Amino acid sequence: MDMRFSLALPREALSIPVIRRVVGDALRGLGVSEDCVADILVAASEACTNAIQHARASGAYEVAGHIDEGVCVLKIMDWGRGLRPAPQDPGVLSESGRGIKIMRALVDDLSIDSSPDRGTVVHLQKRLTWRDEALVRRLERRLMPSAG
Repeated sequence: MDMRFSLALPREALSIPVIRRVVGDALRGLGVSEDCVADILVAASEACTNAIQHARASGAYEVAGHIDEGVCVLKIMDWGRGLRPAPQDPGVLSESGRGIKIMRALVDDLSIDSSPDRGTVVHLQKRLTWRDEALVRRLERRLMPSAG
């Protein structure tokens, strides 16, 4: 099963629920388990929040997704100023960098490509887990006897 999507969004906080709805509905429609959907949506929300906070004032950002071979890959792209260096001692209550730690904890692979004046691309990748009644599982069961 291969599915791709791409959304260009305004740099506004109201765009995050749109992303959550589109990505969540797509994953649920395929039969991805709710825990897995929740992990992906929180990680994507964190990445989108960073894009909104750090992209150029007049800019937009994009979310592109690809689901194939039981893996979900999301790319969140902005054209902002790139990553700023983390403070040496951010303190216990600092929120700086917390989103990256959250994303890293929720997905299997996180990479960030960033450069000044070209923006940032956050790559999120997570192996999907399925509900028992998932469409993908039913297709696999139908195809197994014919493969033998």
